[in-house]
This record gives sequence, structure tokens and C-alpha cells, in this order.
Amino acid sequence: MSVEATTERVLRLLSLLQRRASWTASDLAAELGVTDRSVRRDVERLRAVGYPVHASPGVGGGYQLGAGTRLPPLLFDDEEAIATAVSLRLASGGTVAGLGEPALRALTKLDQVMPPRLRAEVRAVATATESLTDTGTGIDTDLLMTLARACRDTVLVRFGYPGRDGTAERTVEPIRMVATSNRWYLMAWDRDRADWRTFRLDRMRDTVPTTFRFRPRAHPDPLTYVQQSVAAAPYRHVARIRLQAAAETVRRMVPPQVGHVEDDRDGWCVLVVAADDLERIAAHIALLGFPAQVLEPPELREAAARLATRLSALG
Repeated sequence: MSVEATTERVLRLLSLLQRRASWTASDLAAELGVTDRSVRRDVERLRAVGYPVHASPGVGGGYQLGAGTRLPPLLFDDEEAIATAVSLRLASGGTVAGLGEPALRALTKLDQVMPPRLRAEVRAVATATESLTDTGTGIDTDLLMTLARACRDTVLVRFGYPGRDGTAERTVEPIRMVATSNRWYLMAWDRDRADWRTFRLDRMRDTVPTTFRFRPRAHPDPLTYVQQSVAAAPYRHVARIRLQAAAETVRRMVPPQVGHVEDDRDGWCVLVVAADDLERIAAHIALLGFPAQVLEPPELREAAARLATRLSALG
């Protein structure tokens, strides 16, 4: 028997073992059209590549696919592949806290090997169910996968991005995507501006990966960089306030898309927040309930005094 035929039979054996909890050697042999001895040899082949196939002797014994110390490759039929991909699409959109990026990585791997006919089925199901799972700014999962592959393969990406002077084409070296509670951001080196930039995925238009590779340059930590960029822009005022509280305590109270918390000395930390209205910043700081010192801008002290006057006048 050829190597191809043997491989096909072993893969079919794996599919059978994944289908139900236990099989007798005779049942497997009948399904595969081989002898019990061939089944034993194929089981050993599966074990050799990391699949934990357990064998129980006796009349009620048989073969069972168990849990191992690492996750081996899995086989999916068409229905299982579609269900898995749709679930990953929903999770990558942020419907489950903390699963966005891992789901996107898994979806990218699955999409890479999925036949075109199944890929079309997945998109159809995802489109039909999108309205039931939209919990924030909707992002096309195809865009997420396009950027994920570009980051992985280190290829340049072009897209339109709105600015003060209208929408301009940007050419960037994508490094990492970062998900907040309701938005996705891309950290990338902007070739036209020769600097690191943060881009909101929901503002990107006509995104196209190129075939041009780039060599990744030294870069800041993506999570920290995006957090600082989101907290400071595009607002009129950026404030730095020193708080008498542990940095971790303040981080639990201030979401990363609202403010950036820096460690300080003697039990204090520094909170960096931005807004178009200084009185809004003053109210936010007051609600935190910690002793505070305004570092900048000095106009924040005046805004806090005006807010305090109005609050004291409440009867």
C-alpha cells in the first residue's frame, strides 16, 4: 500500500476516534476496511505523532482518544469547521472579554487552510448573525485577518485614513493589533511620516496588503504605546495628575482607553487623562476619591475651583 493511502487511512482513523468516545478494534477495522492488526499499527502511528490513544483490554475494551500533555492537530468535518470559524469570528469581535486576540490568531490559522467553499459558508453565517452579537464598534473580521497576516508575514499595508485635511493614503509597517473594550487599534510605523502611529481599524478604508516585505525595526511595547496614544489623542487638553494611591489600584478604576497610569514614589502614582473639557477631567479626578496634585496644565486648577463653586451652591 502506498504512503498516501496509509496516511489517508490514518487520518480517517483519527476522525473516527474524534467522533465518539470508544471504539472496538473490530468496529474500526470494519469502518476502515482493514484487519485488526492494521488498526493496531495505525494506532501506533497516531501515538508516534502525539495523539494519546488509550487501549482497554477485554470484552468491553476498545480504543479511546484521550487528553495529552500538548494539543495535537485536530481534524474537522465541514460542519465542525464552519461552526468553529463562526465562533472564532464572534469571539474575535470582542463578544467574550479577553478572547479577542487569541480568537483572531486561531481564526487566521484556520482560515489559511480552509477550502474556499467553506470560507464562503462561514462569511454567510457570520453576516447573518452579526446583528445579534454587535457589542461595540463593528469591525469586519476579514480586515482583522488581513492585518493579522500582514503583522505575521511582515508585509507593508496600504489603506485610506481620514485626517483633518480629508482621507489620505497611508503606507505602514504593521507591528501589532491591540483590542480595548470596544475598539481595535493597529500599531505601525508610518513610512510617510517616519514615526510610530496608532490607527483605529473602524476608520481604515480599502485596506490592501502588499507583497513588499519589511524588516521589523525596534519598537515600543505595543500595549503601552496604544494605551498612551488612545488616552491622549485627539483631545484639546492632556492633564497629568498625581494621586495618593497605588498605581494598580488606579488602573483598576480607570480603563486604559480613558487614562494612562504611571508609577511614582512614596505611595503615589501619576494619572494621564485627556478631554476637550477641563471641568470634565476635574470631575473625573474628584470621583476617584484620592488626594490629588495637579501637575499640568495649571488651568485645570481653575477648572476644579469653578466646579467646586457650582457644587457647593447646590441646595
